[in-house]
Amino acid sequence: MGRTRRSRAVWWCAVHKRNSAFVTGWADYHSMSRCQRIKCGERCHDYSEGAQVSIVLMVIAVGSFEVDTSNWTPFTPNGLTPVITGATVVFFAYVGFDAVANSAEECKNPQRDLPIGILVSLFVCAGLYVAVCFVVTGMVPYINLGGDAPLANAFMDKGLNFVSILISVGAVCGLTTTVLVGLYVQSRLYLGLGRDGLLPAFFAKIDAHHQTPVTAQVWVGSVAAILAGFFNVSHLSHILSVGCLASYSIVCACVVMLRINTENQWQDGEDQLPQKGLTRWNEAVLCMLGISLCGFLVGLCYRTGGPVTYEIVLLVIMGLLLIPLLTRQEYRRPSGFACPWVPLLPVLSIGFNMFLFAQLHWEAWVRFGVVTAIAVLVYAFYGQYNATTNASSGEHSPLYHQASVEDLDT
Repeated sequence: MGRTRRSRAVWWCAVHKRNSAFVTGWADYHSMSRCQRIKCGERCHDYSEGAQVSIVLMVIAVGSFEVDTSNWTPFTPNGLTPVITGATVVFFAYVGFDAVANSAEECKNPQRDLPIGILVSLFVCAGLYVAVCFVVTGMVPYINLGGDAPLANAFMDKGLNFVSILISVGAVCGLTTTVLVGLYVQSRLYLGLGRDGLLPAFFAKIDAHHQTPVTAQVWVGSVAAILAGFFNVSHLSHILSVGCLASYSIVCACVVMLRINTENQWQDGEDQLPQKGLTRWNEAVLCMLGISLCGFLVGLCYRTGGPVTYEIVLLVIMGLLLIPLLTRQEYRRPSGFACPWVPLLPVLSIGFNMFLFAQLHWEAWVRFGVVTAIAVLVYAFYGQYNATTNASSGEHSPLYHQASVEDLDT
């Protein structure tokens, strides 16, 4: 699921971070299970998820009777800055929701099921997470919530030892579902990259018996096992957070760029810009880059305690860069579910993501830069020469069926 599951998983991994062999074997086991048909892993996921949600609901119900509202005063004792920093660090909790989007090819009715699955799971998990936070901070003063297992310790302080045992069981269930979903998502991403030619075609090979990308799944499981065995979970979580912020910003930018009609699709042919020089598409790219940079600089000013005047000026510049996207571009609306309020909503999302990006430690930026450089090198020396969008990249890579422009327009 989302935040609650991943929070329990991080705590559980932290407790066992020295037992690298166990964590490595755990990742390998789930990778092999994902090589089977989806139904096999789905049963294990459903059982673990049901047990975890049941335990969370029981924790909320039992803990609500032990809440002392005086513990919530003051509500933000250290101000707003630590809240924003904490939200940035645990941003990776939202990784689970993009797993729904990556399962589009295995949905019977993706245009209807995907939006429902993403939005419902988002609100349910966020609600459970907030409820648990209210309960645990109401039970025990926040200054006593240290250690590796603050939630379990809070119930032990109240003499509810049986609940702390159930919390430990829920943490194991959370780790199980987190690993299952993470390995599932990554293997499908490699499948898509292999079919597009951005990675070698063997990543897109589908097993004839299980109908799953076995090669991609084995690769993902092996890399996950190595990372789990040799790296500290806190370092990995920071890399994951900064990667999520960057990737979600890129997705928002792609939503805007894919909706823009190119010059030859404009209804008014006289309003076209010359093909030589700056086109409307290039203009939109520059505006998106400028908005991203301004959002990052606003975050740096806020983090370092810079003058408020600088932040206001940067926000005004962001507003000015948004004007061409609103007035000089024509957007088409695809059939079925579509992101509303384009380009306003995606641009606001980019600004907030870059603001949070600036709150991370500089070491996270360095790690992200290294990973990004590796990805750019792979694309520069392999992907750009083998990329394909409408043709198969190998005998095991099925064709993509691209919708026509008429189907995309309303």
